[in-house]
Amino acid sequence: MNMFARRIRASAVAAALCFSAALPGSAFADQMRIAFGDIATVESLHLLAAIERAKEQGVDVQVTFLKSEDIAAQAVVSGQADIGIGGPYALLQKVKAPIRIFLQLSKLQFFPVVNSEFYKDWKDLDGQEVAVHSRGSGTEAIMRLMADKNGIAYSSISYVPGAEVRTGALLQGNVKATIVDSSGKRILEKEAPGKFIFLPLGEVSATDEALFANTDYLTKNQKDVEILIESILTTWREVAADPKAAMAMREKYKLLPDATPEMVEDIDPYFAEAAPTLPVNGGGEDAARDDFDFYTISGALEGKAADLKVEDFWDLVPLNHVLEKIGKK
Repeated sequence: MNMFARRIRASAVAAALCFSAALPGSAFADQMRIAFGDIATVESLHLLAAIERAKEQGVDVQVTFLKSEDIAAQAVVSGQADIGIGGPYALLQKVKAPIRIFLQLSKLQFFPVVNSEFYKDWKDLDGQEVAVHSRGSGTEAIMRLMADKNGIAYSSISYVPGAEVRTGALLQGNVKATIVDSSGKRILEKEAPGKFIFLPLGEVSATDEALFANTDYLTKNQKDVEILIESILTTWREVAADPKAAMAMREKYKLLPDATPEMVEDIDPYFAEAAPTLPVNGGGEDAARDDFDFYTISGALEGKAADLKVEDFWDLVPLNHVLEKIGKK
């Protein structure tokens, strides 16, 4: 479990470096500075490969891994990062920050899970604490939505960034109810068969992670943004067609060099499961409408879904330009 602690510390250090170094007017001004509110894991392998491909096309991309989506969003709003990764819907609506989503990276694919020694179903979580990724994240939205559907109220929600960290906390007994990704689900089933119960979720269609940026940055750097989008979508399409391509990309670009043998072993199974859900057309207006439906129900967005305007949350111009070039799948 020391691996999880090391990654948390590394993320904290990265956050400190980001805010001390990436200041307006610094030597980093010409770079495309991406703030990722998570840690680098198997689940981000294809994104890391896509970024390397954007670099090959002349875009000087620098990625900083931060300890939460909140910090990543703050970095973009304050100008300390150009592009953020996360789901900033609540920020966009409540703060009216001058940022826009411009590409869907992934859809929600999570599994609410409880320690069977304490809980058996959703009703058992009434008055209990649950752990999610971060404030305003898709994991929080799912858990709040399921509380509403099942007529329960949690005593509190704790924020534990990183699906691997939450998986480790479950195995250690430090967390009794949380939500993990497909990799975490496989680890729990392998390491402690029968100890954990995965609670029913039903059908959920919404954005998990997206790229977003300051509107001024999108206007002034449209060429670089479109190169990044094209690199991501072509990578997504390769992985969707052949999930084993992710492993080949890791080897080609020497990604995740510190990955443990267990993590490497999980690459092929993870992408075999994730491939069919990859948004190979970048989401766009259809994704925005799905998100309005989901996030208004879960409480992350206020008002009626039908009254929300796509242009208040998304800038579709660069994505549409790229799709005109590479076609829709």
